[in-house]
Amino acid sequence: MGTIHIDLFTTLDLVAQAPGHPEEDTEGGFPFGGWQAPLPAEEVGQAVLKGMEGMDALLLGRKTYDIFAAYWPHQDDVIGRLFNRIPKYVASRGTPALGWAGSTLLGPDLPSEVRTARDKHESIHVIGSLDLVQTLLHERLFDRLNLWVYPLVLGTGKKLFGGGEVPANLTLAEPPVTASNGAVLLRYALADGIPATGDMRVTVNE
Repeated sequence: MGTIHIDLFTTLDLVAQAPGHPEEDTEGGFPFGGWQAPLPAEEVGQAVLKGMEGMDALLLGRKTYDIFAAYWPHQDDVIGRLFNRIPKYVASRGTPALGWAGSTLLGPDLPSEVRTARDKHESIHVIGSLDLVQTLLHERLFDRLNLWVYPLVLGTGKKLFGGGEVPANLTLAEPPVTASNGAVLLRYALADGIPATGDMRVTVNE
C-alpha cells in the first residue's frame, strides 16, 4: 500500500483557497486570489521539489485538474515532465472529458476508488483540490499532511478544515522548514487513534 500526501499552501487562519492567481477560484466572491504571489522565496521552491521525490501519481479535484491540464502539458521543466509522465486520478461529480495524457476519472464510490489507486502506487500527491481534501480528511484517507503556512490572516475563504473531519492524531514527520518570507513548512503523519483528554489542573495538598 502506498502513501497519500496532501500538499497545501495555507494562511495562518488556514485559508487555502486560490493561492496562485486571482482567477484560480473566485467562489464565494473570494477577494484575495493570488495571496501567495507577493511572498516568493527560493526555499519554498526547493522544498516543493524535494517533496515531489518519489511521486508516482497525482490525485486531483476537477477544478485543480482543469488548471493543471491547461498549463503543465506545455511546460518542459522538472515539474512539467514529472506531471506529464505520471498517472493523474481525477475526482468529479460529473463526467468530464479528460484530455491530459494519463488521466483517469474516478467512479462515484470515491473512497473505494482512492484506496484502489493507493494500492497501485508508492506515493500519490493531492495538490490543492480543497473539496476533495475534505472527503479525504473525513475518510482518514491520507498518510501525510504537508502544509506551507504563510504569515497572513485573510479572514475569509475556503479553509483546510471546512467541517466534517473526524478526530485524528498526527505526528510531526520531519523538522519544520522556515523560509525567508516567513512561511513555515509543517509535515505531519497520520497516527493511530483519536485525541485523548486529560486534566491539567494542579491539585494543591493542604
